[in-house]
Amino acid sequence: MLYALLKTLSWLASHTPYKLLVKLGKGLGYILWLVLKKQRVRAENTIHERLGYSRKESKEVIKKMFVNLGISGLEMLYMPALNKDNIRGLVTFDHPEILWEALQQKKGVVMLACHMDNWEWLGAALALNGFPLSAVEKPQPNRVYSDFMNELRRGAGQEIFARGTSEILGCARAMKKGRMLGLIADQDGGYDGIFVPFLGKMASTPTGPAYFARKFKAPCINIFIIRKPDGYGHQVFVEEPFYYENTGDQKADDYNLTLKMTRSVENIIRKYPENWLWFQHRWNTPYEEVAEKGQERREK
Repeated sequence: MLYALLKTLSWLASHTPYKLLVKLGKGLGYILWLVLKKQRVRAENTIHERLGYSRKESKEVIKKMFVNLGISGLEMLYMPALNKDNIRGLVTFDHPEILWEALQQKKGVVMLACHMDNWEWLGAALALNGFPLSAVEKPQPNRVYSDFMNELRRGAGQEIFARGTSEILGCARAMKKGRMLGLIADQDGGYDGIFVPFLGKMASTPTGPAYFARKFKAPCINIFIIRKPDGYGHQVFVEEPFYYENTGDQKADDYNLTLKMTRSVENIIRKYPENWLWFQHRWNTPYEEVAEKGQERREK
């Protein structure tokens, strides 16, 4: 039932003129801003605490964030309408040559994205522009929705790995083939993550980027998608590559790469705060608890 509904909505969105879709998305965003009170309050509190915005500024930015979210939601349903011809007018890359040059090294590329703007369109735009992109699915509470989103991603030309026992093997095969491995740089890394300062607070961060950069000596590239000021279309910023620096101290080296990645994410968020998903549970893993357990283990 849910799958049929999503397919129907996607068909309708795909047959709607893009500019009209954006206008409808703006309206949807205002509705989400009104209805999702829990997420709205969490987002306003988070940006107030992390960026020091006033309460008034926080409300204004978060309202814009919800408007962008509404547009992005309809854009995701629109993905079957994307193709190699129209994507160039909808998503603009500032320095695509950086990606091509990194791929020429034949070591694979660790591509680091985050929850900015419509990150699903970032993957679609990369694949439709000919970049060999592999990524791990972002698990959703509803399996039907996850399968639907993976169908959209594969339809745009992405290689998608399901989370599970074969996840690492799939990612490793992609790197060995010299593909781009898309990893999310701003999600909570859980109790096994690497804690680094993020917007003024220690945050558990995924270990995947450091692991694959170390194992394959591959370039790491932060890449961010931002909605254009008028709401129509997107701009992608491709940053210069950086590498895993192996000094022999793996723990410190992993930390340093993760910190470098995270600082880049911080910079783009500060510059375009209305594009970041402020109500996500980024600091969900308690640093103090993990640090205390680590101290207890060292003392035993």
